[in-house]
Amino acid sequence: MALTYEDSGVNITEGNRAVDLIKKAVQETYSSSVVGDLGLFSGGFSLKEFKDYEDPILLASTDGVGTKIMIAQDLGIHDTVGIDLVAMCVNDLICQGARPLFFLDYIATGHLEAEKIQDLVTGIAGACKESLCSLIGGETAEMPGLYGEDEYDLAGFSVGIVDRNKMIDGSKIQEGDAIIGLKSSGIHSNGYSLVRKLFLEELAMDLKDDFRNTGKTLGEVLLTPTKLYVKPVLDLMDCVDLKGVVNITGGGFIENIPRILPQDLDAKVDVNAWDKDPIFQAIIESGLVEFEEMYRSLNMGIGMVLILAKEDVDQALKCLNKDGEEALVIGEIVKGQKKCQLIK
Repeated sequence: MALTYEDSGVNITEGNRAVDLIKKAVQETYSSSVVGDLGLFSGGFSLKEFKDYEDPILLASTDGVGTKIMIAQDLGIHDTVGIDLVAMCVNDLICQGARPLFFLDYIATGHLEAEKIQDLVTGIAGACKESLCSLIGGETAEMPGLYGEDEYDLAGFSVGIVDRNKMIDGSKIQEGDAIIGLKSSGIHSNGYSLVRKLFLEELAMDLKDDFRNTGKTLGEVLLTPTKLYVKPVLDLMDCVDLKGVVNITGGGFIENIPRILPQDLDAKVDVNAWDKDPIFQAIIESGLVEFEEMYRSLNMGIGMVLILAKEDVDQALKCLNKDGEEALVIGEIVKGQKKCQLIK
């Protein structure tokens, strides 16, 4: 008997069905700049509409969701991690002032289920729309043997545009500048290997346990999608001169903020300036994670850090509040050695 691809575990027909299921969600992200449609060998995007840019620079970012995906797989909930995937990429782009243009995804799985792919891509497409960019392509790879039957992984790729003279690179940061923090929606998508070990192993909790009178289970709290900061940060750039923007991802405060500081300056952050959500309060109260480790591995409730002149703070807060952001002053720039000082 002749051997088929399906005999080896790859179902081309199911893959085609998945494409049919996601087509509408993908097309709803298209802008007038998108060239071509789903099903071509590559995605196209015209820059014709961006004539106002004097010296346009394209910026690119790529990332994944990490071991947060294991929680989604354990619970059978797949419509939120696609949001995380987009956020991890586009939130990096806006750190240099770039407006996201388009996004591509890569989904690898051991066994392709069209409805599961639909859930994943629907989340991706919704996050793209909220982030003002188009989902112009992607790839779904069925790889039995490399992944377990119910396992999958996600990777994302985004491209944005910024005028060279509006790029944010930290070079304007001065002593006395203010640091504003934008509240996170939760743990976002970094530190989940630590979080899973803490809650599921050390504290022996179950993902279906009620969590701290929040009306949610631990699993639901941990699957809260990463907040998308594109629109509020782009709006803020029209209000004030942003000198620095930092996405608090892997490396937390300790490693991320210094990336945009001049050599002779420190960021002084008061970690008591904001109330900690229940998930972070639980981590603190466990006593199992040291202070510095928390602020190196997790966002601890602040997902994005903004640096600007002190005289622009009131205007910035007004602009951010208008966009519905929980924003507050959490520190200042001081003389130092390109480090982040955490004040307990």
